[in-house]
Amino acid sequence: MLHILHTSDWHLGRQLYGQNRHAEFQAFLQWLQQTMQAQHTDVLLIAGDVFDTITPNHAAQELYYQFLAHCAAENLCQHIVIIGGNHDSASFLNAPKSLLSALNVTVIGAATEHLEDEVLVLRHTDHTPMAIVCAVPYLRDRDVRLNLENQSIDNKQQALLQGIRQHYQNIYLHAQNIREQLAADIPIIAMGHLFTQGGVTIDADGVRELYVGTLAHIGVDVFAGFDYVALGHLHVPQTVAKTEHIRYCGSPIAMGFGEAGQQKQVVSVTFTGRSPQIHCIDIPVFHVLKRITGNEASLRQQLQYLIAQAQPIYIEAVYQGNEMVADLSQQLHDLVKNSVVTILRVHNRQFIHQVLPHQTEVYALPDLTPEEVFDACLQQHDIADTEKTALRLSHQQVLQQIQQQDADS
Repeated sequence: MLHILHTSDWHLGRQLYGQNRHAEFQAFLQWLQQTMQAQHTDVLLIAGDVFDTITPNHAAQELYYQFLAHCAAENLCQHIVIIGGNHDSASFLNAPKSLLSALNVTVIGAATEHLEDEVLVLRHTDHTPMAIVCAVPYLRDRDVRLNLENQSIDNKQQALLQGIRQHYQNIYLHAQNIREQLAADIPIIAMGHLFTQGGVTIDADGVRELYVGTLAHIGVDVFAGFDYVALGHLHVPQTVAKTEHIRYCGSPIAMGFGEAGQQKQVVSVTFTGRSPQIHCIDIPVFHVLKRITGNEASLRQQLQYLIAQAQPIYIEAVYQGNEMVADLSQQLHDLVKNSVVTILRVHNRQFIHQVLPHQTEVYALPDLTPEEVFDACLQQHDIADTEKTALRLSHQQVLQQIQQQDADS
């Protein structure tokens, strides 16, 4: 039997409204090591977005390398395979790959020049093959399509989708040929970091804002033939098109208040030959996040209850009252002073509406996504509805190009 553990979207180094979350990431990685040992894991798959930014801080890097070193020192698994995500710097991930290979850690930070370099034959200690892993990282436009001039937006989208589809098709055929040459009844496993059709996202998770319409939404047919598909990018654990062996494991901790209360998971896959048995393992909550809503009295009442519980918790307070309370934020922060309750954000748009009644929407920039800013510009300039979709798609392409340039820098 072959035991695989599928995880993704660690986002090491991520902060939440300025709050350092190092202790949570550290607790998760310690839990993951214990889980690997308990599950007798042979292969750990990390499907992209290891770090939250292309320039992770020293603490995030230390967690990453300490985890990999501990796995090797304690023989927690035979192989670790890591692919780059859209948040990762491909060059940063790839830089130590030769060194990490000595620890049986394989890193594919970006699409390779030769397709076969993304196809890995993993072997047992006796050198017999255990699995073939098609480690496909986050695919950028330049990786999979020609940069043809004078293409319409729809044609560019189709070219991108076709390029991704062709990449997976070619890599599967190559893996299939290897399996035939090996004459071994072993699974072919795909990894990917992308957005699939029907994928479920959460408000303000940093994923939804990257996509409009059908931009880079991949159909399940792309993964035809693979025995298991380990995906990253979406933070909600889910299957793709109700297909059990094609799934996202989701992020290991809640990345924002929109994910608060969501049960986080890693996916355990046990192969007997090429037949997978899949079950999800719940991840403990290492620090509670909670969004509370209501008028002033309700918010105070909810906070007093949470203070009495004496459990460390991060709070987002959303004011929904009709009265203007100019010093609401200060009042609520004073209320939780000297307690283990920490308010990270007080959302009080009613105050701005009252103070500036002639402005329909006036928000602080940290409260807005690039998409919301762009939509506000469209509204302010009275852009016709028939033109908005095309402009939004163009805006998304610009954002993605900026991301790609940042990841290469």
